[in-house]
Amino acid sequence: MAPRRRPRRGSVERPINSRLVRGTWLLVGLPLLLAAFTVGRPAPLPPSTLPPAFDTETAALLARELARDYPDRSPGSVQAAHAATWVRDQFALYGFETQVDRFESTLPGLGRVPLQNLVAVASGASSDALVFMASRDNTGVGAGANDNGSGTAALIELARAYAPVEGSSSATGTAPAHTIVFVSTDGGAYGSVGAERFVTTTPYRGRVVAMVSLRAIAGGGPPRIEIAGDTARSPAASLVRTAAIRVLEQVGEEPRRPTALRQLVDLGFPFALGEQGSFVARGIPAITLTTADERPPDPFTDTPERLNVQRLGELGRSAQALLTSLDAGLELARGTSSYVYLGRRIVRGWAVELVLIAMLLPFLVGAVDLFARCRRRQVPVLPAVRALRSRLAFWLFGVALLYAGVRIGLFPRGDGRPVAPDTGVARDWRPVALVLLAVPFAAAWLATRERLIPRRATGAEERLAGYSAALLGLGLVAVLVVATNPFALVFLLPSLYAWLGLPQVHERSPGLRGVLLALGAAGPLLLLLSFATRFDLGLDTPWYLLTLVSAGYVPWLTVLLVFAWIAPAAQVAALATGRYAPYPEHDDRPAQGALRETIRRIVVAIGHRRAPKEDRDALEL
Repeated sequence: MAPRRRPRRGSVERPINSRLVRGTWLLVGLPLLLAAFTVGRPAPLPPSTLPPAFDTETAALLARELARDYPDRSPGSVQAAHAATWVRDQFALYGFETQVDRFESTLPGLGRVPLQNLVAVASGASSDALVFMASRDNTGVGAGANDNGSGTAALIELARAYAPVEGSSSATGTAPAHTIVFVSTDGGAYGSVGAERFVTTTPYRGRVVAMVSLRAIAGGGPPRIEIAGDTARSPAASLVRTAAIRVLEQVGEEPRRPTALRQLVDLGFPFALGEQGSFVARGIPAITLTTADERPPDPFTDTPERLNVQRLGELGRSAQALLTSLDAGLELARGTSSYVYLGRRIVRGWAVELVLIAMLLPFLVGAVDLFARCRRRQVPVLPAVRALRSRLAFWLFGVALLYAGVRIGLFPRGDGRPVAPDTGVARDWRPVALVLLAVPFAAAWLATRERLIPRRATGAEERLAGYSAALLGLGLVAVLVVATNPFALVFLLPSLYAWLGLPQVHERSPGLRGVLLALGAAGPLLLLLSFATRFDLGLDTPWYLLTLVSAGYVPWLTVLLVFAWIAPAAQVAALATGRYAPYPEHDDRPAQGALRETIRRIVVAIGHRRAPKEDRDALEL
């Protein structure tokens, strides 16, 4: 048997110019070299010359008292109001005149509830402000001794060192160099609503040098620093490094940070539960110190008896040492940028973006060259473009349905903050809402499918045109992603290159096509797995992402781009599985239109199923 000959380059069976694509990859070398030169090690601020005066036992007593006397501090509850009064009283003991900011917010699962932030200010020589913050609420399921009784207690203890009581002295023996603002926020367990309120309304908004949030600092886990923002930004690297060194000095180990891959995921799909997220998004350097994982501690074990007093003291002293370092008169770099931490070094975000954009170029060159080959061979591409247009219209109809469902209240509503993953809203699928949307969605699918189902064998040139249109559609989506958030290319690049190889192997085994098709889904799967594992959501992850959209945290532009990616992805999947058909010409379309033809087929199918067996046999004959 003669060996099978390899198809000729440029033929219908081997249409991708692999040499051109590989050659374009050489252009990626320059951005990579440039990124290597941007690698740097941020320098921390010098430590204070005075040791921290943080009273661990007092902080532990305060945390236990708050959790024992007010275990249900859920926003809007009676005990939440009493807990706010308790915190005000603690500040008053040290001579602070606490400012109360009362407001309302819509929290998924709770509705419209009253909230209040408490602000105590230690005036300094400079009007520039340092903000230390801790939320005092919880979900009401457990006592919340660690999350966040420990953070609230540490905040009060930090404020004591700067008490404006007559005859008292500060931790440094003098008035602070900066104005120091201590903020006890409400709604922290429901997407850091209080932090969002503070950063958007405070009179110090344009003068905040840095913000440090204290959350669950008396747990048994290792210390961590959270740096993610609500947008693709990162806090000043010198702030992160200074905090890490101060923790190292007190704890004996550096705090953990997200891995490089996690940081890329957070930059590509900005998401932050911590209070630092709102500040970073607005260009204010901010971090959160904690001992908890990203998902909140188990509320049933978060009791006063299980507080880790030693860890509370270590991180309390770390926070006080960080405060004195920041207040020493040396200024941080203003604003935020973006970067990726690699160990103790950082790679600048603009260099990472440049590398990602450069990695897009070989695909664009290959896709455009494929389209040009189709034009030179006079392959009719218009039917494939129309098929892609039909799929795109169907998925955009899905976006319109989802938007309508959100507007009429079928899904949880919010004020633009992330839904807490440990609440019932994050896992409570609403089957009625899904069914109400699924019915028109299924009807639209049946109508669209009527003109896209294969009625005859599809030729090689028709398949090639289908691939060309789909790949160009993917390229257009990628360009739009670059215009909105280049970091999001990390989710898109696997599909671009895996599916660029499909026209090259279409005549080979179906298994190989299936592998490439699956590899293309690695980017979206990475995002789903990230949420599923980080917050222990499991199979509830799709519903949780949907609640982020309905609550207003994920912008609708992101939803549009996701569905715009699904349209060419669906065409690629149809091609790879042999279910593709070009859009029919006018003479080949049903005379009564797609919708009426769909209804006719459904009626005929129902009538055929209900007919007696003898009649069905006669019809089949």
